[in-house]
Amino acid sequence: MDTYYVDGKFVEEDAALISAKDITVLRGFGVFDFLITYNKRPFFIKEHVARLENSARQIGLTLQHSNADICDIVVQTIEKNPHHTESNIRIVYTGGISPDGVTPQGNGILMVMVTPKHELPAWWYTKGVKIITIDIERFIPTSKSTNYLSAVFAQQKAHKTGAVEAIYKDRENRLLEGTTTNIFCFKGNTLITPPDDILPGITRNVVMNLTKDQYTLELRHLAADELNQMDEIFITASNKEIVPVIQVDDLFIGNGKPGDKTRHVMELFKNYTHAYGQGNIA
Repeated sequence: MDTYYVDGKFVEEDAALISAKDITVLRGFGVFDFLITYNKRPFFIKEHVARLENSARQIGLTLQHSNADICDIVVQTIEKNPHHTESNIRIVYTGGISPDGVTPQGNGILMVMVTPKHELPAWWYTKGVKIITIDIERFIPTSKSTNYLSAVFAQQKAHKTGAVEAIYKDRENRLLEGTTTNIFCFKGNTLITPPDDILPGITRNVVMNLTKDQYTLELRHLAADELNQMDEIFITASNKEIVPVIQVDDLFIGNGKPGDKTRHVMELFKNYTHAYGQGNIA
């Protein structure tokens, strides 16, 4: 059984409880972040916690822990789960109990849930996946809040069509981000990804840094009707890493197989995370 951290205590997962009156439960008011380990080392933990802090600021949630405190608790929780080869880590800060059930009181609870990392289907990476687009715009997209109704709705629609992800499309027909991913497109030697109105992905940032000297990076919004001009597409996320996309809605991308440039990015990322896990990268 896994061990979690909840409000100052390390407890077995079945004993990890919060109040039914917490406004995260009642209103979906809270924030979270998600990361994984490489060789049991949490990947860019300070950056993930900084994003958690930024998410909280944007929705008006007061955190009672510093970045260093949260990082230390995450490391301790990983150490409490030595049976994991690698781990998924979910950091949650709840809204806390409110007298009127809606107004935050600055009494939220920190939870750290560490679970075994599960491998995703190998064919995602060798054959590529289908994604869909969906007409949804997230509220405060730069905040990773616990209000995930749009993502759950979009994922249900994606799965009904055999897709693994749904990409949000705004009223201007611009592609923004996936429910849990960021999107990249290759057009020739240019790598394009949306610049704003998205959650700033940690994996996205790593990919941009790894490829900036290899390809021309273009930060701009993508119109949905531009996709037929793109040579390759891939999505990025902490748990998914780099996933080649061969189909968007009914449109097949390129020759319907993962492209050479996408495979190159995958290799760059694989080498980087291996070095990170070995402690060769700070």
